[in-house]
Amino acid sequence: MMTHPLLPKLRQLRLSGMLETLDLRAAQAVERQLAPVEFLALLLDDELERRSQSRLARHLAQSGCDSQKTLAHFDYAAAPGVNRILIQDLSACTYITRHENILLCGPTGVGKSHLANGLGIEALKREYRVLSDSVHHLLKNLHATRASGGHTRWWNKILRVDLLILDDFGLYPLTSQAAQDLYEIISERYERASIII
Repeated sequence: MMTHPLLPKLRQLRLSGMLETLDLRAAQAVERQLAPVEFLALLLDDELERRSQSRLARHLAQSGCDSQKTLAHFDYAAAPGVNRILIQDLSACTYITRHENILLCGPTGVGKSHLANGLGIEALKREYRVLSDSVHHLLKNLHATRASGGHTRWWNKILRVDLLILDDFGLYPLTSQAAQDLYEIISERYERASIII
């Protein structure tokens, strides 16, 4: 069906989800004797799913989250102190709608960063805006934008995301300016948007 007359039209309309599954869906329509509306509904579902996946991939890349560190990949056996039920409850992201914060504490290597990242990915799946970075790197970039003229734009992005993940908190000493910036970020976001530290 690679020469089907619909193919150039689907390309022109940028309906690549339909384009990728046209052969499969046409065969299913014949096999199952689907009505034209049912066939169209399947093609539209394919297009919506492709767009949803593309949007998730784009937002994931912009967020700073690691696509490999999901909650499904977290090894609870290696971290027996982690409350699995609590993490599953948090994965519903209701804390974001309530503008609540999460503080993950523990020694090095128990999976705090992995859990924070996994919660960030769950938020992205629910179409929340997420920004994830180490405290040191985020504040260093914020400081650099003062010289480059992009400070307001970067500052607004930090304040406007639905979920800000601040990793490696306390790992490096902060300059007085960085400490002031961090205080202002937390203060401005308090009860307005969620933070995971």
